Amino acid sequence: YSPLIRHFNHPSLDLNFGLMKSSTSLLRLCNRKILSRGFSAGIVQHRHTELNNLETKFEFNAESKKEIDRVLKKYPPQYKKSATIPLLYIAQEQEGSENWLTLAAMNKIAELLEVPPMNVYEVATFYTMFNREPVGKYHIQLCGTTPCMVAGCGKDSIKKVIMDELGIKDGETTEDGMFTLTEVECLGACVNAPMIQVNNKEFYEHLTEESTKKLLDTWKSGGTPKEGNQNHVKTCEGPMGKTSLKGGEPGFPEFLDLDKVIAEKKEADAKKASESS
Repeated sequence: YSPLIRHFNHPSLDLNFGLMKSSTSLLRLCNRKILSRGFSAGIVQHRHTELNNLETKFEFNAESKKEIDRVLKKYPPQYKKSATIPLLYIAQEQEGSENWLTLAAMNKIAELLEVPPMNVYEVATFYTMFNREPVGKYHIQLCGTTPCMVAGCGKDSIKKVIMDELGIKDGETTEDGMFTLTEVECLGACVNAPMIQVNNKEFYEHLTEESTKKLLDTWKSGGTPKEGNQNHVKTCEGPMGKTSLKGGEPGFPEFLDLDKVIAEKKEADAKKASESS
C-alpha cells in the first residue's frame, strides 16, 4: 500500500500515525498529495458524534465474555494482543452493537489486552470488516478488485444497479437505515465474481444486474435470499460446466454439501443438549 498518514483524535493525544516504511524515498511520497483507497468503513479520522464520543458506554455481555475467554486461551499471555481482530469482531457482532464499533468498545478491548488504545485503533481503521460508524441493517460490501471488475457483467454494473435501486452512493446509507453500500478490496471469491458480501457473513456470487435487483427486492420485502451462487452453479464451475474431477475421489462426494453439514451439526448439538438436560 502507498504510505498513508492518518489522524486519530484521542482523549489526551493528537497523533499522526501511518503505514510507512522508513526509507527516504517512501517518506518523500508522504509529502505529495496521494489519492489512497479507503480502508475501514467511513473516514479514517475519528469524529465525536452523539452516538460515539468519550461519554459513550460499552460493556461486553456474558455471551461475549465467554467467547473472549475461549479466544484468549489460544494465545500465550505475552502475546494476547494477537487477539485484537477476534475481539473487535466479537464487539461488533454483540447484540445491541448493530454491526459497528464505538470508541468505547475499542478502548475496552485495549484494556482487556493491556495494550495502548492506539494499537486497537490502528487495526480497526485498516480493515473494511470493521465499521466505525453506524451502518444499515444490510451492509452491502461490493468487491471492487480485478476479477470482480472484469468477470461477468462486472462490478461497475452491479454497483450501478445498487445505487439506482437504493438511491445511494458508495459509503452512504439509505434514509430508512436499511442499506449501506461500501466498495471494498478482494473478498476471496474471485472464481465466482462478481460478488458482494453482506454484514461480513453472507456471500452472494455470480451476480448479474437482474439477480442483484432480485436480492435487493427480497431484502426490502423482509425476506432472506439464498446465499452463495445466484445462478445454476453449485460449486465453482465456469460457463462450460465441470471440465475436470468429474468422478470425485474414492470415498468422497464430488463436493461438500455445506447445507447438509450445517444441518447435521445442528441436529447433533440439539440431541446433545437434550441428553444433558
